[in-house]
Amino acid sequence: MADLSDTNVLILAADGFENSELFKPRQALLDAGAEVTLASIKTDPIQGVVHDSDEGDKITPDMTLDQVDVSRFDALVLPGGVANPDTMRLQDRAIEIVREFFDAEKTVAAICHAPWLLVEAGVAKGRKATSWPSVRTDLKNAGADVVDEEVVIDGNLITSRKPDDIPAFNNAIMEALQKVPAEAA
Repeated sequence: MADLSDTNVLILAADGFENSELFKPRQALLDAGAEVTLASIKTDPIQGVVHDSDEGDKITPDMTLDQVDVSRFDALVLPGGVANPDTMRLQDRAIEIVREFFDAEKTVAAICHAPWLLVEAGVAKGRKATSWPSVRTDLKNAGADVVDEEVVIDGNLITSRKPDDIPAFNNAIMEALQKVPAEAA
């Protein structure tokens, strides 16, 4: 297993996140020793969903979007669900955070409907990516090279299509983070 004990990962989510797309990558990162921080619009518990219809689990964010300092983090994970990324793409600070991660060439991993945030942030152009089928037209219109694969890695960008792709998604995140040099103390 990867040792990510010197790694800090940010997850952005709001109500309506796909349960497995937040909890499974989060747990894999925690199991590898990473520090994982969840940021949302407010710090009240947020509600997950299972396949956008059944109620999932709740989780309490660690901080608000306005408290995020991108320089503290090595990677950004964006879970899907329909409502979660649709809500987050309307949050100016969430879009700024996505842009800041890309500007710093840090790992950004988006699954399912989460690539909507990439479109909104204007960072999809010229990138190879995948997503849930209904998001692919948006990605294509934003200038992405859209493919139908379980995981796509294009430089610092990792994308996947759906919950079934989580094992490949998690593996790609772990491999990317093992390549991040530890900051000098």
